[in-house]
Amino acid sequence: MSELISARQSPLPHARLSLILLLSINLFNYIDRYVLAAVVPRVCHDLLGPETRENLAKMGSLVTVFTITYMIAAPIFGWLADRMSRWILCGIAVVLWSLASGASGLAHTFTALLITRMFIGIGEAGYGPAAPTLISDLYPVSRRGQVLAWFYMAIPVGSAAGYILGGFLATRFGWRTAFYVLAPPGILLGALCFFMKEPPRGAADSLSSNAHSSRSSNKPTLRDYLNLFRIPSYLLDTAGMMAMTFAIGGISFWMPHYIVEHRFKLQYGHEGSLSQVNFIFGALTAVAGFIATFLGGYIGDKLRNRYSGSYFLVSGVGIAAACPCVIAMLYLPFPYAWAAIFLAEFCLFFNTGPSNTILANVTHPRVRASAFALNIFLIHAFGDAASPPILGYVAGYSWNAAFYVVVTVMALAGVFWMAGAKYLERDTAIASGQSAATT
Repeated sequence: MSELISARQSPLPHARLSLILLLSINLFNYIDRYVLAAVVPRVCHDLLGPETRENLAKMGSLVTVFTITYMIAAPIFGWLADRMSRWILCGIAVVLWSLASGASGLAHTFTALLITRMFIGIGEAGYGPAAPTLISDLYPVSRRGQVLAWFYMAIPVGSAAGYILGGFLATRFGWRTAFYVLAPPGILLGALCFFMKEPPRGAADSLSSNAHSSRSSNKPTLRDYLNLFRIPSYLLDTAGMMAMTFAIGGISFWMPHYIVEHRFKLQYGHEGSLSQVNFIFGALTAVAGFIATFLGGYIGDKLRNRYSGSYFLVSGVGIAAACPCVIAMLYLPFPYAWAAIFLAEFCLFFNTGPSNTILANVTHPRVRASAFALNIFLIHAFGDAASPPILGYVAGYSWNAAFYVVVTVMALAGVFWMAGAKYLERDTAIASGQSAATT
């Protein structure tokens, strides 16, 4: 077996172009998700009526329906991504969700809007498991943390763009326009996927062309899938991401509404400007998320040779530091509360690159897409599928209580990630050995 491997240290020739396209798609992915959060008050008013506790819970269910569809479809598409061209799968998925996003603006009943969000969930489920595995097959283990951090920078930047775009367009042209403008660029990006070259599975894990062809030709077995449940790093990382997704899902959906409808009324005696709040919150999200996501991946890679569990440690420390920042946000007056929100988001996004790098490094290339798909299913099933309606209902009694629920769950994520640090070196070595072996 020793003759089979020398670790690849450089990316594949077409890696940069592929990364740019995948990053662009991921950017529109998150713009689409958070445009809805930016226009919640206007959608609620037009389709449901007054903001009662029940109607707020219904608005939260738009996220739940999207998330449930996404998480149920993801394992199916993960299975397909292990067996067919991932670029073709991405292209079909991106075109589908872009059409569904445009159709959201046509909805004139709450049920119709629910249906369009379901189709967006199906489309994103085709892209979610495939994209990071393409990157993992294009870049070596030593650089994956930084590269995946670049890819996942689309989360804060796209989310911020969604808030800003949604708030701007809703104020000037109506909330429906915010959905219409997303369809054309999404369809174009999806079409480009059909012209991209598929990398061999596991190509960046070793230099052996024989190993590459063997891994590409072998189909995953049931044993390969069951082995995922025997990888402590995978399980603890997924548990931490579940708790983190619950927290971020609730915060990202309700924060603009909380500031506009609650905090500004409490502090100033009147509602805030939806477009202004979305712009500030979006800008803070973009800056904090961009810097933190890059730094998290960079530091995780740099510490890898000194601390075997570096990716877990970076994730755990980051989310633990976010807890007091969220609490401070509840009690500081504006504009000082914006500083607490910025720091909370910075600390939350710090784990994005490292936590996803863990998934890539401890799983076999043959089942890597399914591993990401299973992770998607679990983190959404126990994360943001439930958090918006739960927090919306709790907020009907007390917004502070809702955010204390968020803080408690964030602390739990930190516990899971710190517990996983001792397993990471061993699990990465096992996965690398499997990647290298010709079977």
